[in-house]
Amino acid sequence: TQPTVTPVAGVASDRVLTSFDGAKIRMHWFPVSTGKPAPTILDGPGWGMGGDTNVSSTDSGLFGNIGIGALHASGYNVLTWDPRGFGASTGTITVDSPDFEGKDVERMIDWLSAQPGVQLDGTGDPRLGMVGGSYGGGIQFVTAAIDCRVDAITPVIAWHSLGTSLAKNDTYKSGWGNFLYGFANGRTLDEHLTRGHDVTNSTGAIPPDVRDWFVSRGPGDDLISKITVPTLIVQGTVDTLFTPDEAIANFRVLTAHHVPVAMEWFCGGHGVCLTPAGDTKRIGASIQAWLDRFVKRDTSVAVVQGFETVDQNGAAWKSDTYPADVITAMHANPAGPSASTTGGSYVPARGAGTLALTADGGAGPATPPPGGPGVIGSAALALTPAKATKAVDVTIRPSGKGLVLGQPVVLLTYRGTAGTGDTRPTRVFAQLVDDATGHVLGNQITPIEVVLDGKEHTVEAHLESIVYAPTGSSTLTLQLVATTTAYITPQLGGTINFSTIDVALPVPQHLRAE
Repeated sequence: TQPTVTPVAGVASDRVLTSFDGAKIRMHWFPVSTGKPAPTILDGPGWGMGGDTNVSSTDSGLFGNIGIGALHASGYNVLTWDPRGFGASTGTITVDSPDFEGKDVERMIDWLSAQPGVQLDGTGDPRLGMVGGSYGGGIQFVTAAIDCRVDAITPVIAWHSLGTSLAKNDTYKSGWGNFLYGFANGRTLDEHLTRGHDVTNSTGAIPPDVRDWFVSRGPGDDLISKITVPTLIVQGTVDTLFTPDEAIANFRVLTAHHVPVAMEWFCGGHGVCLTPAGDTKRIGASIQAWLDRFVKRDTSVAVVQGFETVDQNGAAWKSDTYPADVITAMHANPAGPSASTTGGSYVPARGAGTLALTADGGAGPATPPPGGPGVIGSAALALTPAKATKAVDVTIRPSGKGLVLGQPVVLLTYRGTAGTGDTRPTRVFAQLVDDATGHVLGNQITPIEVVLDGKEHTVEAHLESIVYAPTGSSTLTLQLVATTTAYITPQLGGTINFSTIDVALPVPQHLRAE
């Protein structure tokens, strides 16, 4: 059945759709005049934003996403919207839930199927693709999983799980979390968002039911495994909110289910690119080509194949697929670190040292790059890790042969004591610094849970994935730090003595420099 949709007086493009639960969703409809039915693109906005209404735009201005003007020029109708709770839409914000925001989009597709000038593949089934970044990327995964009428998606800087992305290793990413919460201030939020924000900032610990609620928002393995349409995953190498690991997880699930999928990384996203970015136009071109190939079904269009990325110099690398994990495990032994590897090699290093758990001297904030940080970068700088002044350092000397790509692994043998009168979680943080530039690789830092009971413990941790092209003289420094601007402050006041610190960097095979 068709939803109830009413025009908005004085705004020719706008309609109000009454969704399944009565929420009023503001839509912005921009049909193209081609003289015949045309395919349609749904364009979802980022968190806290209303739908794009700039019909002259060639890109979204923030995420490298393609804009209404460029889509019109290619012969597509465009429908944008204000997600529930944002812009002029009503309803409670539930973070791209398949049961709420996902159903809103399903009702919009129902409405589209009855509009003049919309190409159909069958009754009630419009020919359509989706674009959008961040929040507008997450809704693509959710919609494609629950509605078979979507023909292709191109999610930009989206996530796999809000459990791993907002709370890596069960550690609250307070920098981004608090920024996003503030961005939605004054809106109608699900109570898990409000209570999670208040309790976690107070105690440092995430309430279990809040954690479960975020995980249930999707997409996760369950929803991703239901997607069958061609998917181009675009992710930022320096994205510190939805890190490359989130994209890798989505890519691997889709690959395992034999879905046509490609993945392209760029120096950007929820973060600031502090190194040369390379060709900044390639993402928009790749999205355009993907839509033309799989929505228009123009088989003459060449699209991204497998996996593409840029390194810290802006140089492009390609592979037929995203490489398998090189390092699967590490084990301390008297002769040095050893690792199980597949499809490549690894760069080992070993060190030791004592870390005082103090609030000062931690990782971040970063300093602005020459020329300024850009729109997203201005907000991200304060949340971005930087070389720490108080850390345990381990020097790593890559050989200069091959691209370092994927998750570094550290193995820590340690003995530590906690501060007194504090029940906050016990953590240290690990990051890799390029000694030539002083930048943290990919701006990525990883929390590691530690036990501070005075006894000896061993912990193995897989760090956030990185991309790095070494030269023969390159050196990197692994830093273990007590605090960072990216995450909630852990329990402080004690010390940790690391008797051995083993680290291994992955160097997979079959990557080609372009």
